[in-house]
Amino acid sequence: MNTMTTKQLDDAYVAHTYNRFPIEIVSGRGSLLYDETGREYIDLGTGIAVNIFGMADDEWIAAVTAQLGKFQHTSNLYYSAPCANLAAMLCEATGMKRVFFANSGAEANECAIKAARKHGEDTKGPDCCNIITLRNSFHGRTLATLAATGQDVFHEKFTPVTPGFLYADTTDPASLEALARDNEVAAIMFEAVQGEGGVLPLPDDFVAEMKRVAKKYDLLLIADEVQLGNGRSGALYGYMNLGLEPDIVTTAKGIGGGLPLGVCMLGERVQDVFGPGDHGSTFGGNPVACAGAVNILSRLTDDVLAGVRERSKMIFDGLTGAPGIKSVTGMGLMIGVETEKPAADIVAACRENGVLVLTAKTKLRLLPALNIPLDRLEKALEVIRQACRTE
Repeated sequence: MNTMTTKQLDDAYVAHTYNRFPIEIVSGRGSLLYDETGREYIDLGTGIAVNIFGMADDEWIAAVTAQLGKFQHTSNLYYSAPCANLAAMLCEATGMKRVFFANSGAEANECAIKAARKHGEDTKGPDCCNIITLRNSFHGRTLATLAATGQDVFHEKFTPVTPGFLYADTTDPASLEALARDNEVAAIMFEAVQGEGGVLPLPDDFVAEMKRVAKKYDLLLIADEVQLGNGRSGALYGYMNLGLEPDIVTTAKGIGGGLPLGVCMLGERVQDVFGPGDHGSTFGGNPVACAGAVNILSRLTDDVLAGVRERSKMIFDGLTGAPGIKSVTGMGLMIGVETEKPAADIVAACRENGVLVLTAKTKLRLLPALNIPLDRLEKALEVIRQACRTE
């Protein structure tokens, strides 16, 4: 029997790609997590926007378990009800026409990139392969989605980056037209709130220009809703708060509720861009993951979304202007907090006082469960305020 601790085993055998916090999570319930010593934490990270109804959610567990008792996997050579039902629900909720299922946000974005390039070639010729993305964006860690990510720091050790991506500056709306005018462009890819880039909502003037340029140059709009989507924005998807009508929408994280699931939704212009063999995934549309997602999506009601907006206002009101806090940005329950102290110091202080928060660049990042109890949220906000004080 191995006598090494979990931390020792991890250090010895898991690739060193993560700077882990010094705690081991062993259980949880709702918005509370417990470590190996039994210590309790209020969770404001939800596995980076994954556990959107909290930990060990009874309804989601029941849906997943019921499907496990039937069959856990079959290849995409066969039909399965959870996959078909989830696709129908997503299309009915968004107006999209078809869905491709993958296993992660990066894979969903890979699908979107392939769809945009194929549509560009089909409609404008083989040279129409470029996709405009945005500075400070983040779209994944595969080679193509890494190249799509508009942050040089992610490119440095993995050159040459995949060609075909152009980067617009969200502080310079005119950069969009210059790129579209001077290059063979198939699409514009955007996040309504740039999460990894610092929890930065797109400026209104940039959104308006993106819409105008896409129409003028006949470009597809691709909304990356991997982190913000599935109710976190206070709407079902964040682009809905901006008045945009994208041609492709990607999502992951929260839609699976804790199991790997990526989604690429195709609108009317690209609904038939793929034929048999053009794309595929062994585990995409896995019936267990889809059964859980059907349950998640069915519960994102108007009342739940109203609750997200209520909690969002509570956080903005509770932190804006507090001592040691410079600014609060974001949308819904995806919130960035700029602090006078280094963010890493705030994270450590919060953890020592029973609250788990994340970072995004130099900011704190808050991604609580959509249904976190209000009293628990207020308790966590008080811990954050105390940690941010500079006296």
